[in-house]
Amino acid sequence: MVWPALPGNVAAAALALQFQLEMSQWWSVAQLAQWQLRQLHTVLAHARETIPFWRRRFDAAGFDPATTPDFDAFRLLPLLRREDMLTSRSELLSPAVPPEHGTVTRGGTSGSTGIPVTYYGTGLTDFFWRAFTLREHFWHRRDFSGKLAAIRLKVENGETPGWGPATDSVLQTGPCALLNLRTDIDDQLDWLERQAPQYLISNATNLRWLAERALERGLRLPGLLQTRSFGGPVDERARQSVRDAWNVDIADLYTAEEVGYIALQCPDSDNYHLQAENLITEILGEDGRPCEAGQIGRVVVTTLHNFAMPLFRYDLGDYAEAGAACPCGRGLPAIRRVIGRERNILRLPDGRRHWPSFPIDKWSSAVPVIRQLQIVQKTLLEMHVRIVAPRDLSADEASQLIEVLQGCLGHPFRMTVERVGEIGRSGNYKFEDFVSECKD
Repeated sequence: MVWPALPGNVAAAALALQFQLEMSQWWSVAQLAQWQLRQLHTVLAHARETIPFWRRRFDAAGFDPATTPDFDAFRLLPLLRREDMLTSRSELLSPAVPPEHGTVTRGGTSGSTGIPVTYYGTGLTDFFWRAFTLREHFWHRRDFSGKLAAIRLKVENGETPGWGPATDSVLQTGPCALLNLRTDIDDQLDWLERQAPQYLISNATNLRWLAERALERGLRLPGLLQTRSFGGPVDERARQSVRDAWNVDIADLYTAEEVGYIALQCPDSDNYHLQAENLITEILGEDGRPCEAGQIGRVVVTTLHNFAMPLFRYDLGDYAEAGAACPCGRGLPAIRRVIGRERNILRLPDGRRHWPSFPIDKWSSAVPVIRQLQIVQKTLLEMHVRIVAPRDLSADEASQLIEVLQGCLGHPFRMTVERVGEIGRSGNYKFEDFVSECKD
């Protein structure tokens, strides 16, 4: 059968979910909340039955998930902190994941919002991740025959025949060219000029640096239709730099590794739509009450489909500005902007600049006693490393840590190590694991 095409089982399930998402995005806030509560009841019951950590927490809060809760009752639960996930990791994993949810998978966050954590998902949570990726493509009406260039961490340089798992099982797309984010900025630009993509996705800060360097060099990308960003807040400076350099806009994604898609930028306005079919998202003020439109509060999420490690009222460590109803007409709740964190770029003495990468598995394996780490670049030659640990490091441990970090950063920077009681948040409301104080 050539045409009309008949999708296989995986593609049929993906397209069936897209059909439902196409309808639910236009529901009212009340109707979305009604269905969120129905799904929440299911995952709460599973957590109480199979996970002692949640059973104890429910009982302590006087919360009974045996009946469908309303949001007022649900907010009796205290917030789940990253520290809780660190100290109670094994207790948060269900020993009885429904077999139809697929293989249980394990991942770890980078620690960019504070303390790195390990999380677990399933084939089902992966399926939903791909579904919201596909929704974002459809929202922005992309030409799937175009070439996608992706500059990100955890990729090998090369090219794939399709855009990735979200599209490959459903659609035929153009190729995807891959480049590791640690590549020097000028080398990234040379690579982009050779690749001549229609779409470009990269970290938000990296996009800004690319655009600003492209303006300095007068390098245009005439075939580029749109850029996509992730991994940090997108400010007006970044958007304007991209427009000035390439005459295209940024479509921003707000995700977290341990929970999936949180919000997508609206294709018709500057708002971000919370992905209500995936998470219950609260924007809370310091008093714990939901924020009104225009107020800034902490982002607290509840997963609706993760039966391996369900997270209820999980404080991400992010901040966002609550939004009003979006003029596009979608009922999906809106936030006006993600405050988030802007990770600074690493500068090397020879003039190269690239994204700093020092994964937790590198430094925590070298010195397991360290719970949290931040690097501050003082000058082109000097780094100051702040650590949170229950004791001072020995001379050997400090030397081993410095050696690992120098290897990750690609230069033998002079480093001093300081143990502190706490690493505070910056002025943009979020922890930064790399801070550059190096001046131009």
